[in-house]
Amino acid sequence: MHQIIQTSITESIAVKQAILGDEAFQQKIKQAAEICIRTFQSDGKVLFCGNGGSAADAQHISAELSGRFYTDRPPLYAEALHVNSSYVTAVANDYGYDDVYARMLQAAGRSGDVLVAISTSGNSSNILKTIAMARQQNMTVIGMTGASGGKMCDLCDVLLNVPSSDTPRIQESHILIGHIICQIIEREMFLEL
Repeated sequence: MHQIIQTSITESIAVKQAILGDEAFQQKIKQAAEICIRTFQSDGKVLFCGNGGSAADAQHISAELSGRFYTDRPPLYAEALHVNSSYVTAVANDYGYDDVYARMLQAAGRSGDVLVAISTSGNSSNILKTIAMARQQNMTVIGMTGASGGKMCDLCDVLLNVPSSDTPRIQESHILIGHIICQIIEREMFLEL
């Protein structure tokens, strides 16, 4: 048991150290934050999607933006596309699970909005379908994946592909990256508050 604890912590630190040592990756984090800032300043919204743990990450990061992170400031329009369980189960039943996010994005997304698509493999078919819908709606796509980027690699405007192929380590870094983006957004948009 002690070995599992030590190994998990060591591996998590190693992934974060790889990000810390990668200036190009850090520039992509900055670019993602700047895209979101421009969208919010233009009265747009940032919509998130993911499956399983990535759905929890989508909900977590969107809540930091629509609620607050560090700063007591006005709320920002950010939402995870899966938060209505009746909608998700109805669409999954009537159309199929691959349509649950794309259909909601078709209703909620507008030109100039941002989709943050989260998939550790980069290959989740419902996420890929949602990215395609975002493209049809002239939205910007920020992808959060693992090292390879999977099929999302060539579909995103900004791809934050964490340098790991281990799902828990990828998800831990997705939350770190999400928190950094939230902090940058708050600082840049609400520094005067």
